[in-house]
Order: sequence, then structure tokens, then C-alpha cells
Amino acid sequence: MRFITAVLFAASVFGATAAQAEMKLTSKDLAAGKSMADAQVFNSFGCAGENISPELTWSGAPEATKSFAIMAYDPDAPTGSGWWHWSVFNIPADASKVATGASGDKKLPAGAVEGRTDFGMSGYDGACPPAGDQPHHYQFTVYALSVDKFPLPETVPAAMVGFYVRANTLAKASVEVTYGR
Repeated sequence: MRFITAVLFAASVFGATAAQAEMKLTSKDLAAGKSMADAQVFNSFGCAGENISPELTWSGAPEATKSFAIMAYDPDAPTGSGWWHWSVFNIPADASKVATGASGDKKLPAGAVEGRTDFGMSGYDGACPPAGDQPHHYQFTVYALSVDKFPLPETVPAAMVGFYVRANTLAKASVEVTYGR
């Protein structure tokens, strides 16, 4: 009985219902399971990419969505805790995409805030795994959230954004790509 109660509680917390469509994420710049293009690779630390944030388009968010967040993460980074490449929060609920280069050109939806990456800067910082490592996996995830805004500045580290995101997630969708050098 406890298991059934826990499942029903989890379903209500995360907005899961039988009639709800699954949230989906697509990108013209990122092909799931394929290698990341040089356009999205970092341009420092020995990497020579263009460091352009990718286009992301999402659909199927729950009706109760009040805002969105985007997180880009490398779980394979040799740090013991992975590596955060991008965090964007306070994206309005009526948004359904970010354009290619939105981070660098400041063309994110009105009110969106970019947190600090593990490179120490706010904004998008692309892939740059250590030379000789096996290709790393880069997870780009859009989260539908139950709150309008997080009370966080753009200097906030991505791990703190992740804490707020996970505490307020209704649904999520991801695209995973790889990159090695």
C-alpha cells in the first residue's frame, strides 16, 4: 500500500497523468546520439570551437507549467561531479524555443537568466573534454517548472540552479550528444 501511495504522490507532484502528452525536445543543431558540431564546442582550454549555444525547441509541457529551465551537463567530466555547461532559468511559460546563438547574442526569451557554468562564466560554454578521453556525453535538458521564477542572480552556479530545478520539475525532455578530441 505504501508503494502505491508513493507512486500516486510522485505522479501528482510531477504532473503525470494518463492523458498528458510526453514532453519532447528537438534541435536543429544537436542530433541525439551523434557527435556535437564544432559550432557548439568551447573555444578555450585547448578547444577550438565556435562556442555557439544550440537551438532547442520543446513541446508537450504540462498545462500547469509556469516557467522553463535549460540545463546542459557532462556526466563524464573527470571531476567526481560532472561539468555544467549551461543553465538558463526563468524562461516564461509561453516560450517553446531558444534560437541558435541566443546565449551569445542575448536573444533568450524576455526575463530568462543564465547562471554560471563550471568554466566560471554566465552563459553557454560548449564541450571541451580532456584530450585523449573517450567521447563525453552532453545532456541538454529542458524542464517544465511549477514556479514562475527562481530568486537567483546570474552569478549563481549551475549546481544551485539544478537544486531549484529538481525541486520544482513537472516534466522534462532531453537530447544527448557526444564529443571527444
